[in-house]
Amino acid sequence: MEIISSAQNPKIKSLLCLQSKSKERRQSGLFVVEGVREIEHCKEAGYVIRSLFVCPEIFKGSLEGTLTEDNPQIFSVPAQLYDKLAYRGGTEGLIATVQAKDHSLDALKLRKNALVMVLESVEKPGNLGAVLRSADAAAADAVIICDPLTDIYNPNLIRASIGAVFTVPVAVASSEECIAFLKERGFKILTAQLQDSELYYDSDMTGATALVMGTEATGLGNAWREAASAHIRIPMLGRLDSLNVSVSAAILLFEAIRQRQK
Repeated sequence: MEIISSAQNPKIKSLLCLQSKSKERRQSGLFVVEGVREIEHCKEAGYVIRSLFVCPEIFKGSLEGTLTEDNPQIFSVPAQLYDKLAYRGGTEGLIATVQAKDHSLDALKLRKNALVMVLESVEKPGNLGAVLRSADAAAADAVIICDPLTDIYNPNLIRASIGAVFTVPVAVASSEECIAFLKERGFKILTAQLQDSELYYDSDMTGATALVMGTEATGLGNAWREAASAHIRIPMLGRLDSLNVSVSAAILLFEAIRQRQK
């Protein structure tokens, strides 16, 4: 275990750069994960851990459960330096750099009657993270992020998902690629929109189904509206005309689960 005490150490500078810059994550193929639980989800999902930064004054567990056959580098850092590295509190003194995975549509392995959540151009990492948590809770087969405006390895997204970004299969594609992918596999494409729509619980979600949502501000693009098998809406009984995208996603996912349990 190598001891690092200076913030000027190249390993520390590289870690901070990975945390703050999506370009660096993209070019290096690495990203940062904080916390024992999140790192454990990472390992269970088959991600390769490249390095571990451990603060002995905070971390009280054993590294045996975190280490893999890939033999990650291990660095010991003092509490004062760890505080500068930690993106959030309560990470239990453990930070990892992890090798990114292939998130192409072709990498998805979907069963016959798969349930998929599709998000188009959702920008806020917190919203994406919350949708991933709902997808995990509903045991959705995949989340497909179309025309993304945020990096799926953004530290805020990982934090908001509480590790669900690792437990749910995730693909990234353009809307056109995703539409073609779904149609080739016989998916019903149900787009959430107010115009020309039926109530969500009147739509059949028992077969292979893709639930498609856009941004709260602009909704879905025309390509999705035209590709839809049906347009669905959640009834709004108050004065406002939309819900947070993560709340809407949870409602639709669990309606699909309700129908499939009949």
